[in-house]
Amino acid sequence: MKTLGKKIRLLRHQKGWSQEEVAKRLDISIPAFSKIETGITDINLSRLEQIAVLFEMSVVQLLTYNETEQDQKMASELESVNKKLMDRETEVIDLQKKVIELFEELRHKKVTA
Repeated sequence: MKTLGKKIRLLRHQKGWSQEEVAKRLDISIPAFSKIETGITDINLSRLEQIAVLFEMSVVQLLTYNETEQDQKMASELESVNKKLMDRETEVIDLQKKVIELFEELRHKKVTA
């Protein structure tokens, strides 16, 4: 049960929810939810279904949720975003160069005029 509790805590953190928020959504006390996350309390099937619905997953997904799969997905998304950011930075640098060139061209025209 400790593994499941860790998964639930990880999912809660990913949503940015406090234990209090989740406990309210599950209509249980904060200590009861804390015991679920720490693996002190066994979770019955109806509570498991309730938690799965809360995190928008099936019970099977919740039980088989693998942190490394999620980490790999996040790493892939992060890599994609970083590439887009680097492309934008390159575009900005190119535009800055063009502005400098145009400024120099204007300055040169004023000097020769």
